[in-house]
Amino acid sequence: MTVQQQQQPSQILFLPGVGGDPQFWQPVSGLLDHPAARRLMGWTGFGPVPADPAVRGMEDLVARVVDAIDQPTALVAQSMGGIVAVQAALRRPGLVTHLVLTATSGGVDMAAHGAQDWRPAFAQAHPTVPPWFADYREDLSGALATLAAPTLLLWGDADPISPVGVGRRLLALLPRSRLHVVPGGAHDLANRHAAQVAPLIAVHLGGGA
Repeated sequence: MTVQQQQQPSQILFLPGVGGDPQFWQPVSGLLDHPAARRLMGWTGFGPVPADPAVRGMEDLVARVVDAIDQPTALVAQSMGGIVAVQAALRRPGLVTHLVLTATSGGVDMAAHGAQDWRPAFAQAHPTVPPWFADYREDLSGALATLAAPTLLLWGDADPISPVGVGRRLLALLPRSRLHVVPGGAHDLANRHAAQVAPLIAVHLGGGA
C-alpha cells in the first residue's frame, strides 16, 4: 500500500493562478465538506499580494509551497498554480496525499493542444507583475509518471487558455488521475462553478480517485 493510500490530508493548500489572489478559491473552500484545515495561498507580486524582492522566479514560489507542506497535504491548484503544485508534489511525495489540478498546463506543452498564448496581453494589462512569469517554459511531462498521488483534473470545455486536450494529455501522463469536464466552463471554472466543483473535490479527497 502506498503512502497516498494510507493517508488522508490534514491540511489543504489552495493555490491560485497568475492572478495571485488567495480569495480565488474561497467559494470552493467554503463549500468543501472535508475536515482538513484550509490555507488559501497567494503569489507575492501578483494581484493583491505585495511584491517581495526575495521571489525572483517560479522556483521561489515552489519553495514557499514546499515549506508549507509539513503534514499530510492536498494541493488544490488553478492554472499557474498547477505548475507550482506539480513541482511541490515531486519534492514532497511522502506528504502530498492528493492533487487537484484545474485549467492548468501542469508543465506540458500547451501549444501542441491549440492553447491561446495569453501571457503577452496579460503582462501588458498588468505591468507590475514580475516579468519572469511570461518566460517560464519548463517541460515537466517526463516527471509526471512518478507522481503517485491521486489526481483530479478539472477542465472546462469553453476554455481557450487551457483546452480540454491539455487535460487529456495530463490524464495520459499521470498514473492515478481522472478527468472531469465542466460543460460551459471557462478558465475561471473553479471559482464560477464552485457549487459543482466542491463536491467533486470532496469525493476525490475521500478516496474517490
